[in-house]
Amino acid sequence: ETDDGLWTIELKSKDQKTFKNTASSTTTTTTEEQQQQNHEGRLPVASYRLATDKAFDGTTNRGAYSFCMCPGGQIVPASTQDDEVCVNGMSFSKRDSLWANSALVVTVNPNDAILDPYRHVYNGGKGKEEDDDGHVLAGLAFQKDMERKASIMGGGNLTVPVQRVTDFVNGVASTTAPSSSYRLGIKPSACHEIYPKPLVNALRDAIVNHFEVQMPGFLCEDALLHAVETRTSSPVRVSRDAVTLQAVGVKGLFPAGE
Repeated sequence: ETDDGLWTIELKSKDQKTFKNTASSTTTTTTEEQQQQNHEGRLPVASYRLATDKAFDGTTNRGAYSFCMCPGGQIVPASTQDDEVCVNGMSFSKRDSLWANSALVVTVNPNDAILDPYRHVYNGGKGKEEDDDGHVLAGLAFQKDMERKASIMGGGNLTVPVQRVTDFVNGVASTTAPSSSYRLGIKPSACHEIYPKPLVNALRDAIVNHFEVQMPGFLCEDALLHAVETRTSSPVRVSRDAVTLQAVGVKGLFPAGE
């Protein structure tokens, strides 16, 4: 089973001073100045992990989960082509930015019908039944297609299309957006139009009926989806011999990676 990251979601904290000065106190009458004296430094960074294996896509259940949550983090470009957009999330060592981000992932199986339109891209136009290199690279073709659609929607120059989570759930384009840690520019968009409908349905169901239940407040208009994060895992699996550790059928090649 392979996983397909859909978006990076980001939520900005409230005024940093408020977070710094309102740490829990032994008395409710403590003034702001006293609180600051009693609680030097900032509150510890917050983190979360959300998951479900019952994200309904309209026909069946899929897995959906948050991935690589980065508290106090930043969203950065991860594109490898000028006409593609791909993002990733990270945190600097201090984890002290105003934003927290994580990928939102929906599972895609190797035999998933979603990949059918892409099974011929690398095999010279042969049908999906052909067991050749083009067939096994369908996931790569799917990934590249999503990244190109995101680039077009963003308008180029690595501008990232974004959408408020509330708008995503309601199926409407965002016309405004809260501030983002992504430095190369964002564009309020209809990000739900990028991915196939089953994946959009599954993520909507996960957010509304699972993630919001697990962590109330996750579904809010200040949470911002950034499209697309498509490289949470490799779309291609290279089999490795358990004894020699070499690639099956290719002598002298030692697959290594995450």
